[in-house]
Amino acid sequence: MGVRMQHGEDDLTETHEINVTPFIDVMLVLLIIFMVAAPLATVDVALDLPQSNAAPAPRPNQPVFVSVRQDSGVYVGDDPVAMGALGAMLDKVTENDHDERIFLRADKHVDYDMIMQVLNALRTAGYLKVALVGLDASSE
Repeated sequence: MGVRMQHGEDDLTETHEINVTPFIDVMLVLLIIFMVAAPLATVDVALDLPQSNAAPAPRPNQPVFVSVRQDSGVYVGDDPVAMGALGAMLDKVTENDHDERIFLRADKHVDYDMIMQVLNALRTAGYLKVALVGLDASSE
């Protein structure tokens, strides 16, 4: 049981100030961490990318294949198509279903620039679901 000996008024006043010093300290430490980590996140290394060994995804009933040959010929299914007519041909094949996945296959000797041109043409045509097709590494 506690007994209060002084019965006078309490002169304790509440302080409504926020101490921001710990907040500033944490922010400066985070700033230094990000300043050190940001240059490490850039990719400047030339790579010879390996084959994929990921589990293959199930194949749809009627997949739409866009193929790029070594001579820069572009094909939708088995039909050759000009780069400018790629979107129209895909609209015809997919019946204007822009949510259908397009499977992009390319010869391994095709320039990266050509692959990017095909990907840009697919994006311009409205086909954003593009899957890259490769050989299964375990089959070799």
